[in-house]
Amino acid sequence: MYYERKKHDGSLPIIGVNTFLPDAGAEELIEGRELARSNDREKQLQVDNVMAFQARHHARHAGAVELLQGAALRRDNLFDVLMETSKYCSLGQLSEALYTAGGLYRRNM
Repeated sequence: MYYERKKHDGSLPIIGVNTFLPDAGAEELIEGRELARSNDREKQLQVDNVMAFQARHHARHAGAVELLQGAALRRDNLFDVLMETSKYCSLGQLSEALYTAGGLYRRNM
């Protein structure tokens, strides 16, 4: 409760969550908006597209992952490496490679 209160009142700044609050009365009012939901066919199409992408780039995947993990372990700037490896790896593969190299962030409460 203490942590949540400090986060809510702004005394514990969390970038992107509570640091750029609108002025009083200038909040965005959302009315009548519906969430866009994918149907089963669209979901399956996306899964098929990712699998086809992975199959097309299977030969270059291992080298790209090795390049990304090496850069991460050396603490290099990953932007250029991510731009290159994203040509051959899906977002899930990129995430898995980075988790393997550096672990998964867990916030202490």
